[in-house]
Amino acid sequence: MIKLTEYLSNMGDGRRFFTTREEVMADIQDGIGNAVDCTGVSELSSSEIDHLCEIIINRQRVVGVEPGSEVVMTEDFGANRFGIDNGTCGNGVEIGRREGSLIFEKAFSMDTFELGHIDYSVKAVKPIIAHEMQTMEQLQMLMTAPLLYGAMPNMGLYYKPDGPYGNPADLMREFKIEEGQQQAELAAEHVARDCEFVAVKLQEAGCDGFDFDTTASAGDAEFVGTLNAVSALRKARPESNIIMGMAGENILGIHGSIEYDGKVVAGLYPHEQVELAEKAGVNIFGPVVNTNTSKSTAWNIARAVTITKECVKKAKIPCHPNMGMGVGGIPMSEVPPIEAATRASKAMIEIAGADGI
Repeated sequence: MIKLTEYLSNMGDGRRFFTTREEVMADIQDGIGNAVDCTGVSELSSSEIDHLCEIIINRQRVVGVEPGSEVVMTEDFGANRFGIDNGTCGNGVEIGRREGSLIFEKAFSMDTFELGHIDYSVKAVKPIIAHEMQTMEQLQMLMTAPLLYGAMPNMGLYYKPDGPYGNPADLMREFKIEEGQQQAELAAEHVARDCEFVAVKLQEAGCDGFDFDTTASAGDAEFVGTLNAVSALRKARPESNIIMGMAGENILGIHGSIEYDGKVVAGLYPHEQVELAEKAGVNIFGPVVNTNTSKSTAWNIARAVTITKECVKKAKIPCHPNMGMGVGGIPMSEVPPIEAATRASKAMIEIAGADGI
């Protein structure tokens, strides 16, 4: 039995615990303070803090926005969740991508859909591009809602032993700093070429958009390579619908000094990342704020909303924050608790002003 003065909540790893309004408010203030200290963004107003507190301590298990305030929902790799096994968050049902996409549309009524290769990396898609184009064309004939294609730039696959370039991390451990930077730059150029090639081909097959997912997972050089790919795609196919979803809340400075449009990208946070994404030609930007598993949901949501609000404020394009396990204030859990997921989503829409999720 929950006491009238206690509220059920979650930690950043998903486990439940009981808390009080005063503790929630303290965690919110601390989360906001951390966001401000790390990124230099503005604090939430007192009314926004009160609103966030009410969202978190709501006694309903599932919360939502008022009718008419809904936003567009996108997903990455969603239809594949039917077929892959439980070890990768799937259901292990023996159906293919085409069937999964149709079920996702007709049974689940998702707003948009995404086709992707099981490896979900551009490098893996390039050798089988004809097959992916055929699958895209077939699904476009069968589906009504927008169907995008998604893949990670995943520059790590371009380093040895999987790729032709030396691994900067290994080279820098040997104090070969300049060589490590050079290899990262060469890999970034290769990533840009492959991303442009794959995206253009899928556009030819009727793709409704391309999602550069988990961008900058290999650091600053990958971010620059992906931005260059977006710029090239925009020139080759001006009508392209391009989404860029990030890998983390700030750009890892593995190269350290690589630039895009005259700006060093290492260390940039979402409100700075989105400005470069706009210049490159991105249509929709997906900011990321990482979840701290040792902190409460109140702390994580407050921090994520504070950082994302500044990104939305600076952006001239729609922002669809990444809201999944381990990002966007949602716990790092195989199946995130729905009470935490809905509270984070509601706060992102009503306080941060997210255009979609």
